[in-house]
Amino acid sequence: MDNKKLEILHGASAIFMRYGIKSVTMDDLARELSMSKKTIYQYFKDKNDLVNQIITAKTQEDKCECNVAKDESENAIDEMFKISKMIISKISTLNPTVFYDLQKYHPKAWNIMNEHRWDFVHESFLQNIKRGIKEGLYREDMNPEIIARMNVSMTDMIFNGKTFPNTIFKYEKVFEEMFRFQIHGMANEKGLKFLLSNYNKIKNA
Repeated sequence: MDNKKLEILHGASAIFMRYGIKSVTMDDLARELSMSKKTIYQYFKDKNDLVNQIITAKTQEDKCECNVAKDESENAIDEMFKISKMIISKISTLNPTVFYDLQKYHPKAWNIMNEHRWDFVHESFLQNIKRGIKEGLYREDMNPEIIARMNVSMTDMIFNGKTFPNTIFKYEKVFEEMFRFQIHGMANEKGLKFLLSNYNKIKNA
């Protein structure tokens, strides 16, 4: 990818995540990125195209980071914590209006996110559950497909802004509780023993 295009993608993404999408104009982006609007339009047709490509790039980035977490994890529980830490670090500085803006003004980008959740994220949950059962850390009496879909649905619930209004709850705190809840629900006695003895180490790693 062209270096200038990559610079615009990364810079615009950081600005949108900090201030929201609707409130930021192309003039704002040009000023913040210290370049002309003409330069931005050389790479993107309009703001909507820019947002779509940012979300596409972010889903690819998530895939890479999740795969690294899986490869470097000690077991299924460790994998879950590594991924949860990655997500929490990303959303801790996220402007809550971003999800509303995507749904209302950028439906294609929102659909890209939804497809990512119900394709890659769902499959990641499913494989993690199967891994945990195989490692003897998760309950064998679970239905992996049902639990994987429940887990994805819980992430959807967080982002809809209704169950956990951003004026009351911080996304990162809700995610942290959600992952702990998921692991406690999936782990058997051996898994819970690992969790209790390693939680602080994993959390602070």
